[in-house]
Amino acid sequence: MNIAGRHAVVTGASSGIGEATARALADEGCSVALVARRESRLEALAEEIDGETVVVPTDVTDEEAVTAMAEEVESAFGGVDLLVNNAGVARGGPVAETELDELRPSIRVNLEGVMNVTHALLPSLLDAELGDVITVSSLSARYPQEGGSSYTASKFGVNGFMRSLRKEMSDEEVRVTIVMPGPVVTELNDWEHWEGRAMDPEDVAETIAFTASRPRRVELAEVSIDSTDKL
Repeated sequence: MNIAGRHAVVTGASSGIGEATARALADEGCSVALVARRESRLEALAEEIDGETVVVPTDVTDEEAVTAMAEEVESAFGGVDLLVNNAGVARGGPVAETELDELRPSIRVNLEGVMNVTHALLPSLLDAELGDVITVSSLSARYPQEGGSSYTASKFGVNGFMRSLRKEMSDEEVRVTIVMPGPVVTELNDWEHWEGRAMDPEDVAETIAFTASRPRRVELAEVSIDSTDKL
């Protein structure tokens, strides 16, 4: 891979895919801004990473906090050329049995959070020689599951937002990629009762790093990653 020297922002970096992605990018020589709500976890991760990091505790649903995060990272790195939108939650349940307040967090974090962060960092990405926006969606956007209406809706929205952004960036030096994993072992789900084989966060992280490393003439528009045991 050839991504050394790039300046990355990874949201949801306190655990799971985000943590694994931050490690993978740092291992390849990127400076990495670690963004999530849990500051103590971010600090612990920063101590473990061998490379330049900046810890920016941020709630991606808070527009003012996201704007402040973007300013802090741009000041620390002198700009951003790689954004990994990964922060997410998996809340909800059957629509008829679930209060709306339990369904809304998936939309606010998974979709509105992606919009907030992308909007705040897009000017810096446009100023870069080559910018990448890589957003972690889900195969649930293609294959809805019972009890996952709000999560599925949020990922449908993420895909639509990023597909439109890709068209808007067609004449710019910013590539837009949607990464859609299948089942991954993270804190979002109860994997003790999973009957099939789930992927590890590192499997997705390696794909994200690979995507960012493609020659500038190559744009991986959408990447699906599934486990060997099908859904």
